[in-house]
This record gives sequence, structure tokens and C-alpha cells, in this order.
Amino acid sequence: MEKKKKVVVAFSGGLDTSYTVMYLAKEKGYEVHAACANTGGFSEEQLRTNEENAYKLGATKYVTLDVTKEYYEKSLRFMVFGNVLRNGTYPISVSSERIFQGMAIARYANEIGADAIAHGSTGAGNDQVRFDMTFLVMCPGMEIITLTRDGNLSRKEEVDYLNAHGFKADFAKLKYSYNVGLWGTSICGGEILDSRQGLPESAYLKQAVKDGEETLSLGFERGEIASVNGKAFADKIAAIREIERIGSAYGIGRDMHVGDTIIGIKGRVGFEAAAPMLIIAAHKFLEKFTLSKWQQYWKDQVGTWYGMFLHESQYLEPVMRDIEAMLESSQRNVSGLVTLKLRKYGFETVGVDSPNDLVKSKLGEYGETQKGWTADDAKGFIKVSSTALRVYYGNHPEEF
Repeated sequence: MEKKKKVVVAFSGGLDTSYTVMYLAKEKGYEVHAACANTGGFSEEQLRTNEENAYKLGATKYVTLDVTKEYYEKSLRFMVFGNVLRNGTYPISVSSERIFQGMAIARYANEIGADAIAHGSTGAGNDQVRFDMTFLVMCPGMEIITLTRDGNLSRKEEVDYLNAHGFKADFAKLKYSYNVGLWGTSICGGEILDSRQGLPESAYLKQAVKDGEETLSLGFERGEIASVNGKAFADKIAAIREIERIGSAYGIGRDMHVGDTIIGIKGRVGFEAAAPMLIIAAHKFLEKFTLSKWQQYWKDQVGTWYGMFLHESQYLEPVMRDIEAMLESSQRNVSGLVTLKLRKYGFETVGVDSPNDLVKSKLGEYGETQKGWTADDAKGFIKVSSTALRVYYGNHPEEF
């Protein structure tokens, strides 16, 4: 008997990957290994359901690849170090997750000696690039199968096929589609499709249930979150989830991101990401007190590049390791407590308590008194600093 070809399907449990598992098993006769790469967005119940459904769909083997810790260690902490917000708005939730999901799937495919690797991305989005590029690099020569993209399949076609073959899971078209992850939830569809509109309260998964104000204290050690309201967290993932729990109750972290996709078209997505927005705001505030002017300046430059490369599926580019080394080095003095004040749909930074606070200087207090120089020193400094301008306008007084 001819040996069946072995294929690994990047299995999320959604419509596209469910169709892929069943079609490859029933129509193509593949030995299908359904692999769900969890970067922190799946609950235990969802993972159990995924396993049950994978076997119902015809998979020979199902595995959950938990890469949540790797995702934090190799991506999230560097995004915090770099205060990464795409276009100054979006914490790069989904795009960063996809890279690590793709790498986990690729490693698994290599481990089991797969002949092919498959995903359910369409031809109109970013994820096809992220998965394909990762597989091409990490699984050279391995066939990449993308049924939804290649057949330009509609939801109805996929649902009808599954129903016809006895799989009756509910894949009804909803007004909104959600991608829930450790670093935020993205929201697509509905009013987002109309550039003139925003999302209603009902579109968000986490409702604003708290009124009034609340103080939140976040502790950092060398740039990493270390405590929440005085409670130490060795487990950084647990700390992120605790901050998300606190902030989401006020509806904090909601926004709309408009940006350029990898393939060149414009994309719009809503999101809710209380923990990323609170952590990044607090971290950046602490850096203002503990880093030099030029440390902050160059961090802003490389942080922007780091976020762009993550989004553009360039995580494996070697320069990313160099940027990470610079970002990590910059955090050696970024330790202390940051106080924030939370309120419904917003927050503000209040203060910082750090042993490395550069505002506390023996040389002078801003707007008050100088101690490290004399009045004559100040006047000489200002006069010398104005030299280039005095030279230029001495020759071009008509430009005043």
C-alpha cells in the first residue's frame, strides 16, 4: 500500500482551517496532523473543543503547541522595551502572534517529517505572507497548501462542504470577527467597513462595567513588568492578564487602527488592548525619568523599525537580533514604580518612584534654581549656542 503523504495544518478551529483539515483528509487522502499553536489567546475549553473537532474532521493527529512563554520572551518584552505602537496606535497584537504561531507549526512539521504544510489564509490579507514566509525559510522545499486562497473560496462554499460531510459546527457569518490574543483583541467587520463610522459599545467583547477612578501601580525591573498594585509577579504572562483584567473593566485600550498592509492595500481594524496600552504608557513614562535624551531618541527610532519589521513578516531578519540587543541594553536602569489613574475609557500617568530618577539632580531643579553653574555660565552658554543663527541672520536680515 502506498504510504499517505503527511501534512501539518495550522489549525485554529475556525472555518477555513476546519475545511482544510476535512478536504485534505477526505479528498486528497493525506495523513493530516492538526496543530494548534497557542500564543496565549486560547482558553482550555477552546483547546479541548479544537481537539474534538479536529478528529471529527478527519485528522489523524491533533496537537496543541503552547508557545506563550516563547512569544513573551522573544517578542512581547522587546515590544515593551521599544514602546512599539504601529502608526502610534496599534500594539501589533495579531501580527506578532502569527509569526510565532508560524514558527511553532514549522518546527512541528520538520519534527514529524511532514511532506506538506497548510494554512487557511485568504489572498487578501497579511497572514498569508507571515505564514508562507516563515514556512519557506524554516521548511525549505516543503509544499505549502492554501485551499482557501487558491480556490478563492467563499464562506458558503466551505460551510456547505462541511455540512454535506456531516460536520455541523456553527460557522454562521457574524457581523464582527474577532481575534483574541494575549496582547489584545482585534475586531473586523461591521461599521469598520465604512470609513465614516466607529464601533458601538456592543461590538467590544469586554464591556466597560466600572465608573469612577482607580489608582493602578505598575512596577518595572530592567524594563519588564514586575509587580501590579504591590503584588510581585515572576510570571510575566500572569501579570499581563491581571493588568488586562483591571483595565478592561473601564473599557481602556480601545481604538481604531488604519494602516498599510504588506500587500499594499489599506486596512482598518478595531481593537481592545487594555494591558498593552497601560504597560507601554507606564513604561514609556518611566523611561522619561530614567534614560538620557539620546537613549530615548534612538530607542524611538529602532522601536519603530522593530514594530514595522514584525508587522511586515521580517522577524527572522538577522538585524532584529541586533535591535533586540540594543533595546535590552537600554533597559538596565529602567526600574521603578509607575502610578496611573484609571477612569472609564481612559487613564493618565501620575508619577514615578525610581532609584534611577534623573529628575532628582544635585545640579539644579527645572524652572527653579541652578546649582551646577553660575548665571554667567548660563549667559555664555546661550550666547555660544546662538552663534550659528547670529551668523546666518547677520547676512540675511531681510528674512526676519
